[in-house]
Amino acid sequence: MNGRRDIFARRLDLTHGCVEMSHGGGGRAMAQLIEELFLAAFDNDWLRTQDDCAQFAVPSGRLVMATDSHVVSPLFFPGGDIGCLSVHGTLNDVAMAGARPLYLASSFILEEGFPLADLKRIVDSMARAAQRAGVPIVTGDTKVVERGKGDGVFITTTGVGVVPEGVAISASRAQPGDAVLLSGSLGDHGLAVLAQREHLSFDAPIQSDTAALHELVVAMVAAVPGIHCLRDPTRGGLASALNEIARQAGVGMRLREAAIPVREPVRALCEFLGLDPLYVANEGKLIAICPADSADALLAAMRAHPLGREAAIIGEVVADAHSFVEMETVFGGRRLVDWLSGEQLPRIC
Repeated sequence: MNGRRDIFARRLDLTHGCVEMSHGGGGRAMAQLIEELFLAAFDNDWLRTQDDCAQFAVPSGRLVMATDSHVVSPLFFPGGDIGCLSVHGTLNDVAMAGARPLYLASSFILEEGFPLADLKRIVDSMARAAQRAGVPIVTGDTKVVERGKGDGVFITTTGVGVVPEGVAISASRAQPGDAVLLSGSLGDHGLAVLAQREHLSFDAPIQSDTAALHELVVAMVAAVPGIHCLRDPTRGGLASALNEIARQAGVGMRLREAAIPVREPVRALCEFLGLDPLYVANEGKLIAICPADSADALLAAMRAHPLGREAAIIGEVVADAHSFVEMETVFGGRRLVDWLSGEQLPRIC
């Protein structure tokens, strides 16, 4: 790679420069952007070949692939940014099948005029997130659209992983009598993004929970190989995720409001804004459904991991031909927890 740099008359201005149309044109400017920014940040053996694809070996087991596009606004928010979010989101989608993520691909759509300093900040964040997760970004693509035709940067990531032999995790496996567990408190990500967007400030700042959950999943599967279902409650929050599972499995859910963890600053802001934390997006939490007799062992494994310290058993799966999700309220009543209607908080992931 060092021998190629002499084709560039001068290095990218990563402090004051901006994305130009030529950076997506397939020529010298695009090669320079890729080499001095993306290759420098994501450096690994696969990328150094500079082919249009990555070739890699995979261990035995079932392959899992997931892809996710990220259009969050604002791009930077307390606790994270679109860069680490794009890595965590796809890693978590792969992990929810009980798979260990192996490789990532990334595609950028950049708007003409977007500051290169901000792009470098995003790319560096992605590189750190991938490195910490132990999952390399091995191939990618970059396109540039005219000024006003985008919104700074959109990122799509695709992940590949392998499910070990003997592990079968799917929403369709949830069955009456199963326990429903949640790995931690709700609503942190969605409200962190909203607060940044609306310039809201609080005595106790709300931080995004964005995190890669695959190591937590590894610990959970090791403790309870018979987990029936895993799901990360992102857009639409816990309520929509549980409705999806109930519909896929043809069952109902019964939740206990008092058991669902919500941080006090999140609860207070939701009350102020008229939002329900059950519907607010999360980026570092998961739902687990397992046989009731395994619930305590699974809960202990979750709480032993840093990303599951606040885990709780929040309800159970019930027989219900209508696939309703209901909740026992703190006042002793019962209410329906329906699908999210419309989009409560747009552009949060």
